[in-house]
Formats: sequence, C-alpha cells, structure tokens
Amino acid sequence: MIFWMIKDYFLNKVEDAIIKAVKENKLGQMSEYVKGTLIVERPKNPDFGDYAVNVSMLARDAKIAPPVIAQTIVDNINDNNNEYSVIAGFINFKAGNNLLIDIIDEIFNKKKLYGKPEKIDKEKIILEYVSANPTGPFHIGHGRWAAMGSVLANLLKFYGHEVYQEFYINDAGSQIQKLGNSLAIRIRQQLGENVDFPTDETERKNYYPGDYLIQVAKKYLETHSGLPDNVKELSDFAKLEMETLQKALLENFKVHFDNFYSELSLHNSGKVEECVNKLKNSGKIYQKDGADWFKSSDFGDDQDRVIKKADGSNTYLTADIAYHIDKLERGFDRMINIWGADHHGYVARVKASIEALGYDPEKLEVLLGQLVNLVVNGEEVRMGKRKNMVTLEDLIDEVGVDATRFWMAMRNIDTTLDFDIELAKTNSDENPVFYVQYAHARACSIIRNVINERLDTKTGEKSPAVLSDSEFSDLTNNFDKSILNNNINDAKKLVLKLEEYKSIIENSAKTRQVYTICRYVQELAAEFHSFYNAVRVISDDKELTKARLALVYSVKTVLSNALDLLGVNAPEKM
Repeated sequence: MIFWMIKDYFLNKVEDAIIKAVKENKLGQMSEYVKGTLIVERPKNPDFGDYAVNVSMLARDAKIAPPVIAQTIVDNINDNNNEYSVIAGFINFKAGNNLLIDIIDEIFNKKKLYGKPEKIDKEKIILEYVSANPTGPFHIGHGRWAAMGSVLANLLKFYGHEVYQEFYINDAGSQIQKLGNSLAIRIRQQLGENVDFPTDETERKNYYPGDYLIQVAKKYLETHSGLPDNVKELSDFAKLEMETLQKALLENFKVHFDNFYSELSLHNSGKVEECVNKLKNSGKIYQKDGADWFKSSDFGDDQDRVIKKADGSNTYLTADIAYHIDKLERGFDRMINIWGADHHGYVARVKASIEALGYDPEKLEVLLGQLVNLVVNGEEVRMGKRKNMVTLEDLIDEVGVDATRFWMAMRNIDTTLDFDIELAKTNSDENPVFYVQYAHARACSIIRNVINERLDTKTGEKSPAVLSDSEFSDLTNNFDKSILNNNINDAKKLVLKLEEYKSIIENSAKTRQVYTICRYVQELAAEFHSFYNAVRVISDDKELTKARLALVYSVKTVLSNALDLLGVNAPEKM
C-alpha cells in the first residue's frame, strides 16, 4: 500500500499490530482498538529514531505496563524493511532505505505537484485581504496583509481548494470627500495660491496632508484649467488615481486579485437596505434614541450594535453585513478575511449578523494580524498615514519584492513583525531569504556542473533532466551506497526533511498559517548546506554521484516549489 506520508505508514503498521495483538489476547484486558487513537511524533532526541508513537494511553484498558504494551506491539509488527525499538511507553521507528528512496522517486515523478494531496474535501473559498481605503498609498502594514494573503491563496489553491481573491474598496464613506477636499488644497497650491492645510489637530483630521497628492494635483491640471464647482469631481478623480496606483503596486508585488469590489456599488445596488429590511422584518431590529439597533447580543456578540444612526446614515457594520451576505449568495462555501488586530471586537458582530440572516456563521474565518515595526539601523521608524508615511512602495524600492514578501510572511500572523531593512538587503546567511535562495542556486550550480558535459545527440541541447528514467530506475542500489557511507546522517536527515514538506503543506493549509513554509525552507536550506559541506556530490564514483545528484535535484525541486508558493524567485545563479 502506498501512503502519502511516512508517518501514516508507521502508524498503520502499529495500529495493525495492535488489532492483531488484541485478537490474540496479547494485550492484557484490552478488548478492542479504534484506529485513529494514536498519533506519530518526531522524537526530541533523533538518536532514538526518526518517528515515535506513545502507546502509554493504552495501559488504562490493557491493565499492563506501557513498556510491555509497546514491546508486544513491536513483536506483532510485520515489517522487515524498517527498524523498530521500545523506550518506556514509546515505539520508535527508523526509516529504512526503501522508504527513503520512495521519497526521492516521488519527487522525481511529481515534480511541481510534490506535496499536493490526491484528495481533499474541496471548498470554494473567497479570500478577502488588504481592502484599504483608496485615499493614499499602501503603508507597510498593508504590505504584510498583501504578502500573507497572496501566499495563503497560493497555498490553498495548491492544496486543492478553489480560491477567489477579492479586494474590498472602502469608497463609500466620508473619507472620499476628505480626499477631494485635500486634493483641492493641493491644486490651489499648484495654481500659486498661498494656502495650506489647517494646523489645528481637530480640523486637520478632515484632510490628507500627505505629499502624495501633489502629483495627483499636477496630473489633474494636465487636463483641467482649474478647480471644479463640485468637490465630488475631485473626489472621484483622486479616488480613481489612488486605485490605479494601488493596483499597479499590487501587481508589482505579485499580488493578483480576481475582483475589486466597490462598497459604493454595494450601496447603489440596494443590497445594504435589503439586509436592513430583512433584519427588521424578522424582528431583529429595535429603535432606541432615534437609531436602529441590531440585536447582535442574541447571537453571541457582547452587546447590541447600531446599524442606522439617528441622522439616517448607516454605520460601517451595515455595509459589512450586506457584503458578507453577498459573498454567501455568490455561492462560496467559506469566507476568509485578513484583518488587523484592532478589528478583534468586530468579528463577533459580523458573525452574529450572518447567523441572524439564516446562514452558518462558521463559514466566516477571520485571521487577525499584528502590525509591522520597521527597523532602520537598529531603530524603529514611526509611521503615519497622513504625513511622513513610510510606504510599501518605498520598502519594495529599498529591499526588493522577494525580500519584502519573504519577510512579511515569515512570522506568525498574530505576532508583531520587526522588519529589519538593513538585514533584508544583505547577502549573508543571517538574511533568511538570501540564505534560502542561495541554497537553491547552489543546487542548480551542482546540477549544471554535471549536465554541461551531457548533450542530447539529436538536438544538441543540454538534457533538461538530471537523471534519465533508465538512470533513475537503478537508483535503489546506488542510493544504498550513499546512505551506507560515513555521511549516513546528513543524507538521511535531508531526505526526511524533504518528506516533511508534505506535512508542512497539509498543516499550513488547515491552520491558514504561511510562516511555517518560510520556516521550513530555512530548515531545508540548512540541512542542504550541511549535507553539501559534509559530502562531495560529484566524484569519480559514478554510482554514488548519481545517487547524490538525485538528492540534490530533489532539494532543488522542493525549494523551488515552496518559494513559488511564497511568490519568491528561485534563482539559478547568485
């Protein structure tokens, strides 16, 4: 039987042995065993084995000591190709050469599909992230959500889900009028007027005094002679210009949305009022102090929420209710949102509205992320959206797309990220993205040194593969030879790390965590560098060279696949 992961292979061997021992009354008073009770772990001390399973929990039913249980199970395991041992209540396994070779064989055969499960419960997912106001450039916080969201989309697609990426444009609030008023001041300045933004902090909050609107004002005056009578024209012009700049930056940052959904269009379609009326008609709205209140506390929220103010205007929640219902009505099985941690209290009220309108609130997942601290020369840089902004574009210009994406994705979303600009620019082992990319380039260099001498006699072109099918067919004996030399641990650890990629993909997709992929490629790069420093890949021993070359090619393949998920280049030369 072929197993997707080695741990599944060993767990199946153990569970089959338990069932056999129970039937033969060899496990004390234990009368039955249900598969799926035990789990496989990696021992803290690798000398004990490659994998382990704790069977101590069976002692309650068996009424015998855990070491006896473990030994009885091992005695009933039918497997001569791998090594089993007992330490206390643990059964430890060491993978034999056949399993190791199967991993290399699987990588060669599947190539870019290595790590992709054959069958999952596929879902149609809408992933919404970034969703910034169209009132200015992206700050670096937006960059973190952009990087993490696009990596998550790549991961979920690779895992087998159908993923639709959406950017929700917040273009229906008072901020758009503020944008128009701000552009008006910049245009007047360009026309030579002695005018500036208010100095009073309260009044200043009604404007966007950032320098980025100077270029927008110049562009406006290229086709207009002066200020229009209506500020709405300026608001629309500035909004469109900001959206254009944002979309261009996203494309450059390798973030590709399937749709940009306008909040204004949601209001104009009547869907917002439709949702409010549905809540009213079902008795989930009441009036107090002239405002309409949603009974969200009936559905898990800590208090009721206003959805229509006394002046007749809607709150932010009102449109968000309609937007999430619209997602569900478009046929998505699951909604995943990436929001800032300051939206923590907002999750319950949105879920409450979904349930109140007759939908399953568990279809909404919200990933709450912490902010980014930008570190320059060891000191944190203060950021502000309204003035002296440190923009995402500035950061990308400084360190590049690859470094920005990798750094933005390499910490857990609920952890504040310290982005060290100087380190991100260095070509050193301390810079994680350089360290990983260099490992890939090193593998490519080794492969080039071999295939440069091998030409296809028919086309005169270099062979595109490291090993041909016939060369790979007898890899078993060759690989045995490489495993049995003095560097057994380096080679075996590297193969097991390659196999771990499948678990990383599965766990990352299920937990919606992408930093685990960044951590994995760093660990794989470290194992590869260690292997490279310990052995000579290319030697006079052709059999050994082919086996080790197959391992190098496998590392190259997995690194390339993982970097592709991260949206980071896998360079062949550095």
